[in-house]
Amino acid sequence: MDSLFVYSVVWLALAAVLAGLIVMSSNLDGFTAVLRSNESLKSQISHLNLLRKSLWFGILLLVTLSVVTAGRMLNERNRESEAIRAAVWPVYNPETVWNAPHISLAETDEDAGLIAYGRDLIAHTQDYFGPSGLVRPDAINGLNCQSCHLDAGSRPFGNNYFAVASTYPQLRARSGSLETIPKRVNDCFQRSLNGQPLDSTSREMKAIIAYMRWLGTGVPKDAKPRGTGLPEVPFLERPASPELGREVYVNKCASCHGADGQGLPIPPEGTRHYPPLWGEMSYNQGAGLFRLSRLAGYVKANMPFGATYDNPQLTDEEAWDVAAYINAQPRPEHPFLATDWPDISKKPYDHPFGTYRDSFPEVQHKYGPFRPIVAFYKKK
Repeated sequence: MDSLFVYSVVWLALAAVLAGLIVMSSNLDGFTAVLRSNESLKSQISHLNLLRKSLWFGILLLVTLSVVTAGRMLNERNRESEAIRAAVWPVYNPETVWNAPHISLAETDEDAGLIAYGRDLIAHTQDYFGPSGLVRPDAINGLNCQSCHLDAGSRPFGNNYFAVASTYPQLRARSGSLETIPKRVNDCFQRSLNGQPLDSTSREMKAIIAYMRWLGTGVPKDAKPRGTGLPEVPFLERPASPELGREVYVNKCASCHGADGQGLPIPPEGTRHYPPLWGEMSYNQGAGLFRLSRLAGYVKANMPFGATYDNPQLTDEEAWDVAAYINAQPRPEHPFLATDWPDISKKPYDHPFGTYRDSFPEVQHKYGPFRPIVAFYKKK
């Protein structure tokens, strides 16, 4: 039987007994007043006074026992909770693929409510910030956070959050500054969700941070577990081809994302949609997935539906080409082009906007081949 149910029954019984004793004591007070008005019954008053004192002693004793019992129950529950947490606490091993911690570690956490809310914000961002959003309507595009961070950021090689708590704050070359977790979250809201940033002190931000912190349970400070982020797809010796990628898209992607890339209803209920991959409701040109290597790694390890990092359904060539096709389609412009990468020598090889510290053309930085660019910077 669930211990919470047992505790509830015990406390209800104690409360009923205590209430009954108090009612009896009050009735005795009234009865004593009646006896005082009757000369022939006054001799009984001392007996009633003794009984009333006995009742109040019983009340005090019951309250004391209840407090002691409550303390013992609380300690027992804490011990049970700690035993459960110790039994499922993840053990970090840099050689094995990391997985999300056991759900009981979230349910027994002191921030359990925030963690649950944070997960729902990541999984169903549209419910809170979409057209009929509960927090701020029409604040984002047509994506959820988990459109880019699969399984609410918990899938190995699915652009997960495993290393967020262990590696932030961190100095990032893209902004040229030390970034906190709220700054990184708002980057996603402004780039991948093409929307408005969150108040860094809001309950929503606190919930997202609590959820990310829980996902990193057991990860040592500064560590990045195996399976964090996205895999690297081997370079092609040619540019990635949007034309070839269109064939891949039609054959393996359009059944979920639609011929127009705007996403189809998710069966069976159809109230939610697969994410739009281009157009005004998709990520803008400042998002991480607009870099071809990031999108190629994403689709290689996770797409089409049913693919995993250890059981991919696309070849390396298909992953690069379909990524090129998707990122060749129209989408919102880069909102931070003037401020990103203040040190241009630190731009990634596939950052598709100049200027550069090399002589390779912008189109090669977007579609490749990338090996000569990487070799140039390694040599330099």
